Amino acid sequence: MASESRKSMVHGILLIALFSCAAFYIADFEFVKRLSFSPLIVGIILGMIYANSLRNNLPETWVPGIKFCTKEILRLGIILYGFRLTFQSVAAVGVAAITVDLIVVIVTIFLGIWLGKLLKMDKDLSLLTATGSAICGAAAVLGAESVIKPQPYKTAVAVSTVVIFGTIAMFLYPAVFNTGILGLDAKQMGVYTGSTLHEVAHVVGAGNAMGSEIADIAIIVKMIRVILLAPVLLVMALVSDKRSRIARSGEKRKITIPWFAFGFILVICFNSLNLLPAKVVDGINSFDTFLLTMAMTALGAETNFAKFKQAGAKPFLLAAILFVWLMGGGWLMSKYLVPLL
Repeated sequence: MASESRKSMVHGILLIALFSCAAFYIADFEFVKRLSFSPLIVGIILGMIYANSLRNNLPETWVPGIKFCTKEILRLGIILYGFRLTFQSVAAVGVAAITVDLIVVIVTIFLGIWLGKLLKMDKDLSLLTATGSAICGAAAVLGAESVIKPQPYKTAVAVSTVVIFGTIAMFLYPAVFNTGILGLDAKQMGVYTGSTLHEVAHVVGAGNAMGSEIADIAIIVKMIRVILLAPVLLVMALVSDKRSRIARSGEKRKITIPWFAFGFILVICFNSLNLLPAKVVDGINSFDTFLLTMAMTALGAETNFAKFKQAGAKPFLLAAILFVWLMGGGWLMSKYLVPLL
């Protein structure tokens, strides 16, 4: 039985790998290059096409393999992304990134809670949506879910809203940046992208579409933001009513800590020592790009348009307002605060 389960999972992973190979092939087309669509963005498009067409015609047993790519493959890809960075590059971002990230996370969570009350939304749902928008999308929602223990459908709704707006932003940011109307340089755009996009995969996708310099800064800023998930969850656990939560779930709570973020930092530490030949690092980076493309493709494969209906009006409205705040507030901080720090 376990053998059959593993075999089915492998089928799902191979399916995503096949789509990813196609993404690399399509991304090499001249007109796709002119659109600045990297394999990662092509991958999520292919995944979304699959999710809304063939998904229901393939075995449900393949789904765990697809989900494996959105979690474990993504985490491995982010850890290996550290080989593109050094402490020197982290120092170049410095205080500006930490300051903007702290403001974004704190304001977004409290704004989400306040707006949730204003909209008379379910408290758990508004907190899940705010946490996902503030930190790292679906991963943050799942982390918060492990602390507050909401009903399963609330988690699904919150995840759908942040994935939807994160995906919109991933395409919107490169398009707006290329017009020049934002008036941001590479460092400012990197901070803007990393501090405001929802998913790690979205930051990687949007950053790669705007060039390696912006991508490197954006992923550092994003990972600083991801690391903030740990203290946020700890605070969330402290302010929660432990007795009522344990009585409701009948079990002790486990706080999810994003260990892959710390693995990312360790790889940067190792890479800063320059112990590996440049060719080896280049090979790792090429392999890492393929892993990230798989993660993006799988993320697209989990984005069914039916989620728009599932989210409902109020959670969607809350996520939209937070999205506007992230875009507007993030731009103001990147434009005027970053140069001062």
